[in-house]
Amino acid sequence: MFVPTESLLQTSQQHTRVRVHTPIGSAVVLWHGDPREADGRHLIEWTVDEDIHWGQNTRATSVTEPELRQEGDQVIMRGRLHLTDDGAAYLQMGHWPVMFDLASPIPSSLDDSWVQISVESESVALHPYQA
Repeated sequence: MFVPTESLLQTSQQHTRVRVHTPIGSAVVLWHGDPREADGRHLIEWTVDEDIHWGQNTRATSVTEPELRQEGDQVIMRGRLHLTDDGAAYLQMGHWPVMFDLASPIPSSLDDSWVQISVESESVALHPYQA
């Protein structure tokens, strides 16, 4: 699925920041593509450079629909958490799976449960790709 992105005024030359608009919400994240192509519609892959810390940045939620939103410098992602055999996890957030490493084990009973994850905006990046 294509999502629109819009480049934001850059405060430093380090990283391009964009606002991504999805059917489940929008947030400001880093752009890991050509900065000249930051404005547009793209097929994307999400990466998050922050681990899941159960009870700290990740918690169960009773809301059973995916969401993406911005709260200050935090990106809030809600979706179904899936545990993998290799000790990682992914969040099925609408049409997008987002991979995470686990800072500590999560009980297997939480596999396929709805969770909310809150991470620093600077730790979330979009990577455009060609189909």
